[in-house]
Amino acid sequence: MTPLTFTCTGVRADPYAAGPTLVFRLRITAGDQARVHALALRCQLRLEPARRGYGTQEGERLTDLFGERSRWGSTLNPVQFAQVSLTVPGFTGETEADLVVPCTYDMDIAASRYLGALTDGEAPLLLLFSGTAFTGAGGFQVEPVPWDREARCAMPVAVWHQMIEQHFPGCGWIRLPHETMDALLGYRSRHALPSWEATVAALLAAASAGSGPSAPRPARLLGVAAAPAHLSTEGTVR
Repeated sequence: MTPLTFTCTGVRADPYAAGPTLVFRLRITAGDQARVHALALRCQLRLEPARRGYGTQEGERLTDLFGERSRWGSTLNPVQFAQVSLTVPGFTGETEADLVVPCTYDMDIAASRYLGALTDGEAPLLLLFSGTAFTGAGGFQVEPVPWDREARCAMPVAVWHQMIEQHFPGCGWIRLPHETMDALLGYRSRHALPSWEATVAALLAAASAGSGPSAPRPARLLGVAAAPAHLSTEGTVR
């Protein structure tokens, strides 16, 4: 089999994408200057929370994901970030390619909550590769990409925040079920509130004062998702 190695040389936010998108730059090396006609790759990306430290503010934001800090020795498990495919054109010896990863700002997704909680430093990622290699110097043969091929990436947290700010400047999103949206809409209409921001602010003020109608029951957190969320048919508050 042709020995293949993968290295992540950088990551950036795509400023021209229709939605939040990260672009990972990969260097792919085929041992002994082997000829590769094409690569059909599958890449699974995982966050590895245990590979970095956290400040006090970050720790408070991560409590809902990992529990109290005293339990982090057993709860800082890898978090699924994305799974994407990539076709790499033919090369000899070494080449570079962009791995395009669509992202989500849905805060019900564990990866989004984790990255949104970080304030600085780097987010440790592990890229796991598999797929098929089409090789051969004087002919054509098909080989599997070994399942143990991987690459590590220390993504600057600033890149994530830059990407989110490009598409949701100064805003956040909350996904709610239809019945909760109906209750919020009714509250907004009854009180002639001009925006969703004013509606939520009024509910928070009423809750803090301990008077007035109770806020609608929040949507249940969905926990870890296997991949970035698809568009939901449920209502969304911006």
